[in-house]
Amino acid sequence: MINKLLPTSVVGSYPQPHWLIDQKILRGRLPPRVRLHEIWKPDDEDLEEAQNDATLIAIRDQERAGVDIISDGEMRRESYSNRVANGLGGIDLDNPGTAIERTGAANMVPRIVSPITWEGPIEAQDVAFLRANTDRKIKITLPGPFTMTQQAQDDYYGDEIALAMDYAAAINQEIKALFAAGADFVQLDEPYMQARPKKAKSFAVNAINRALDGAPGPTIVHMCFGYSHFVKEKPNGYSFLPELDSTIADQISIEAAQPELNLSIVSSLRSKQVMLGVINMADPNIETPKLVAGRIRSALDVLPPEQLIVAPDCGMKYLHRKIAFGKLKAMAEGAAIVRAEIEGG
Repeated sequence: MINKLLPTSVVGSYPQPHWLIDQKILRGRLPPRVRLHEIWKPDDEDLEEAQNDATLIAIRDQERAGVDIISDGEMRRESYSNRVANGLGGIDLDNPGTAIERTGAANMVPRIVSPITWEGPIEAQDVAFLRANTDRKIKITLPGPFTMTQQAQDDYYGDEIALAMDYAAAINQEIKALFAAGADFVQLDEPYMQARPKKAKSFAVNAINRALDGAPGPTIVHMCFGYSHFVKEKPNGYSFLPELDSTIADQISIEAAQPELNLSIVSSLRSKQVMLGVINMADPNIETPKLVAGRIRSALDVLPPEQLIVAPDCGMKYLHRKIAFGKLKAMAEGAAIVRAEIEGG
């Protein structure tokens, strides 16, 4: 763990360079749920090297900005979820299905034709590369079992709960492989709990707990309202949040800046550290450290400082790199202002 008040973290993604991916494809369509090979600009034989180079850029930017817990920027991914979702057994990769997104639009998704199984490490090499290139604490993200059930066409199970539990069992093995590769923190991304709270109340907590069972290190569950690139208006309260206090995750990650979240709901997470978004992805202007410090102080009205981890809202990949770096730097400086106030008495 981090022995520091108000440690700073990223959620997961960071802007991918224009020479790595086609930004028009990224911004012009819904996040891909199946593989989208045409998004990559380098040829196949150069792709891994280019992704390594982009990951080094993400690492150094986070370090220079002063972030305490860094990620690989998700540089090797077409979206937060599709790399893992299509790396499991039980998926017909050649014949995808369709599902309705939280936006109401149809999107191509993995089609399940046999039991979901873990076929071996998917992101462990990503962790190993990150670990070899920084001395900071590191985290890695992967999609959670509830969200993956919502982003798939089930042509095998006919039972959403059974499907979620098999996803959870597979993800549990992946999580253990990620810690073995050197991760300090592992995060499950579960945005669809907010989008579909009735289903989430039925089986999301059980699926998450199965996925996290026996994890040898600290774990995080992230939930949000959707990327600001697609969702311009967000409610100021969550439809599914207090329930996450029943998970065995150590931290709960939520966005709060763009939706101007009513922070009183955060007090329901009594047993968790809270990774709180204080940077607005919908605002192209870089926040000042003073503004960030004010947002942190507001959170401290409902949480003790030992429970709070400072982060941006999610979806940083859709920003321009200069803006993303500036926002992370302001976040770290704003946290330092409040930390000094607390430690100075």
